[in-house]
Amino acid sequence: MESLRLIDEWPVDNAAAGVVSASGEVRGRHGDPARPFRLASVTKLLTAYTAHIAIEEGVVELDTPAGPEGSTVAHLLAHTSGLAFDAHKAMAEPGTRRLYSNAGFEELADALAEHSGIEFAEYQREGLFEPLGMTSTRLDGSPAAGAVSTLDDLLRFAAELQSPKLLAPETLAAATEIAFPGLNGVLPGFGHQKPNDWGLGFEIRDHKSPHWTGANSSPRTFGHFGQSGTFLWVDPEAGHACVGLADRSFGPWAAQVWPPFTDAVLAELSA
Repeated sequence: MESLRLIDEWPVDNAAAGVVSASGEVRGRHGDPARPFRLASVTKLLTAYTAHIAIEEGVVELDTPAGPEGSTVAHLLAHTSGLAFDAHKAMAEPGTRRLYSNAGFEELADALAEHSGIEFAEYQREGLFEPLGMTSTRLDGSPAAGAVSTLDDLLRFAAELQSPKLLAPETLAAATEIAFPGLNGVLPGFGHQKPNDWGLGFEIRDHKSPHWTGANSSPRTFGHFGQSGTFLWVDPEAGHACVGLADRSFGPWAAQVWPPFTDAVLAELSA
């Protein structure tokens, strides 16, 4: 895909990008597909998927208490537990505000480890990475932001997010619908959003503006971006997912180049 060559214009030292269809066909890749990149908050997609696997396996349920008093697994996944961004301190009652929280995902992983009796990183490796052949992916730190992966591995995961083999399709469909609708909040890097829609672990584009995806991305688009200069989106209307990886921390450069890049990818897919 010619549109992927736009990453050569990004102000970064190293970048890689690829597109995969809902059928699992890699439509294109550009850059080193085996180079490891720090994922930062794209890690949350991997952690959330692991949580949904655990739910299907009966380790926990969405309404299992986890996090601060009154909070559940669902609240932690949807950033509505009330926990602060990077501190294990409640700032609001569960279900009342969309407070984006790294601490919430750390408490989610702790709850999964407690209920399964297996260290979270090991549970994730056995339940997610190994079945998908993500041999170059590892959790190296916080389950909110510590994963390291490659383009090829994330394209495998992006294919799973469109045609799940490890989850029932209805489980993934429910996870990518708006959870606790109508809540406002801050989308890191893009300001206050009314509403700040989120699924159960997946950010939902809806009609947010500004946003890191494209002007032509469908409202159903879901995914995540990371402060390390990474993103993964799935656009169900386009029937494709895109992974972008870079080795420069998120900043104005990313907010400037990512949306037109996404629009170029979508335009080429629809041509």
